[in-house]
Amino acid sequence: MQSKNIALSIVVPVFNEEQTIGELVRRMTAAAESITPAYEIIFVNDGSRDHTLSLLKQACTGNDHLHYIAFSRNFGHQIAITAGMDYARGEAIVTIDGDLQDPPELIRDMYAEYQEGFKVVYAKRRARKGETYFKKFTARAFYRILARMVSFEIPLDVGDFRLISRDVLEYLKQMKEYDKYLRGQIAWLGFKSTYVLFERDERKFGKTNYPFRKMLRLAFNGITAFSDNPLKWAATMGFIVCGISFLIAIYALYSYFVGHNTVPGWASLIISLTFLGGVQLLSLGIIGEYIARIISNVRGRPLYVVDSTDSELQNPV
Repeated sequence: MQSKNIALSIVVPVFNEEQTIGELVRRMTAAAESITPAYEIIFVNDGSRDHTLSLLKQACTGNDHLHYIAFSRNFGHQIAITAGMDYARGEAIVTIDGDLQDPPELIRDMYAEYQEGFKVVYAKRRARKGETYFKKFTARAFYRILARMVSFEIPLDVGDFRLISRDVLEYLKQMKEYDKYLRGQIAWLGFKSTYVLFERDERKFGKTNYPFRKMLRLAFNGITAFSDNPLKWAATMGFIVCGISFLIAIYALYSYFVGHNTVPGWASLIISLTFLGGVQLLSLGIIGEYIARIISNVRGRPLYVVDSTDSELQNPV
């Protein structure tokens, strides 16, 4: 049951962050205490292979405000955030990554906007330090393409650093799909929202746990979760190719019967076949993405498996 005396929950997914744990705990605690004494911080260890979990256990021992959830293996960033929110008991819930690129000190400004009546408060990136031009360009392009593909407004240049109210979370829990794209799900709910601007710091230790492959997977999840435009594009390409093929057939028949010329060459035949084959494979791949999502949800498997938690977090609320 939800605890009525917890005003603020902070959910922090971590993966192989042993070098940041000390500073992370210190800054998160200071940020929360500057807002309210009635807070909890939930660290979700997403199958780390270093000493992250043991350091979290040490930090949580004897501190009623700090809690940890340890997965049995790596389930992914979006699932880790989801698990933390499942266990969160606060009236306001903040999600923030554990690499300290997003400043915990900004939570105070976000909470102030929440107290003004906003149900969702995003942290919007004004600048992204330490990231390559390629990553900045692809991220910017993706958000703008997705915004044009969906029927609702998705905020631009925001990540998973946000604050949501308890009623937003309760609706979010009803969205059970396996391939999570929380940015889209929260935007789809349509609650009153605002944002605070900040400059994202560069990573202090180690390398990013979100390489291009994972970013691409997240992009596919975002598109297939909220838009059926790729299926429409596949159908449109099919019609276009059929039309082109029909015109080529008419030309071939005309050349043979009227112009008394045979259509020369294997080159045109090979080009046509490879073009048709490429369109077919692309269409099948797009359809396969949607079918894979259906299969994942039909299986009904749990989103995550918790290996251990501290004693205060035995049952999600």
